Amino acid sequence: MSQNLVSLALSADQLTEVNKALDMLEKNLEGLISLSADDRAELRKMGPKSEMFARKAHDVLAQAPEILPGTFELADFTADIEALDQLRPVFTRIAALAGRADDTEMALGSDIFTAALEGYRFAKLAGKGTALDELRAQARVRFARQGKRKGAEGSDPA
Repeated sequence: MSQNLVSLALSADQLTEVNKALDMLEKNLEGLISLSADDRAELRKMGPKSEMFARKAHDVLAQAPEILPGTFELADFTADIEALDQLRPVFTRIAALAGRADDTEMALGSDIFTAALEGYRFAKLAGKGTALDELRAQARVRFARQGKRKGAEGSDPA
């Protein structure tokens, strides 16, 4: 195989432990929510400058709660800031891990597909046979709508 971006093999015990850890995360983070694309589009987003303003507003309002109407829940405002402060480092770690997982999945897929194309070329050179005929039929379906790519060596298996 000419490409091997990642070599990764987990034991059954490791997979069990990973799944236990994920179960524990899901259990302990059950309050996390899912937003629809429409909900996400409609929400006000808080960037760094907005966060500085929001924290300053909280500090001012916490020092003078008497100026707030009874319908304004300062305790909820405080709880949201505390939750964000607690969870942000966790979210940062989860996002980094998810990014590495996505990259690893992409690299494994690329390794697998590259090996399949190389193997197909070798099988094609070796001649005809039942297994090769089946593989050739699948390749025809997979690459039916693609023409030859200029300068993309190895992109056309047939």
